[in-house]
Amino acid sequence: MSNRLSAALFILLCLNGPGLAAEIKSLLISSENRTLEFNVEVALTQSERSKGLMFRRSMADDAGMIFDFGSAQDVSMWMRNTYISLDMLFIYEDGRIGHIAAETTPLSDTIIPSRVEARFVLEIKGGRSRQLGIKPGDIVSGPAIDDLR
Repeated sequence: MSNRLSAALFILLCLNGPGLAAEIKSLLISSENRTLEFNVEVALTQSERSKGLMFRRSMADDAGMIFDFGSAQDVSMWMRNTYISLDMLFIYEDGRIGHIAAETTPLSDTIIPSRVEARFVLEIKGGRSRQLGIKPGDIVSGPAIDDLR
């Protein structure tokens, strides 16, 4: 491998950081009279769900991670080793947002309960739900979630 290719690969790995899920897909949130688009990493495996967004130091405003738990259930999350505040959107099987845990505390081991039986959890940058007017009852769709059902 050439030195330039090796350097490019090293830079790419550093930019992506630990915990990068294998796939990035489009996700839409229908909120009132508009549709918001995010590009999210899809966490399907236990390993991907365990790492989540740990160790990240920043995240784009339109980025996030979607977790699929396979079926509707009580879900618990935490912020261990997660340096940025997140909004956690707990989503029913049908794509409706059931609960939002807003602006979670970085690096906290406090358990964050779903409060609803959720199949999916969407993590976005802390405060974005409030800024964009996202609320329970809004509908999540698009390849990132539709391809999982």
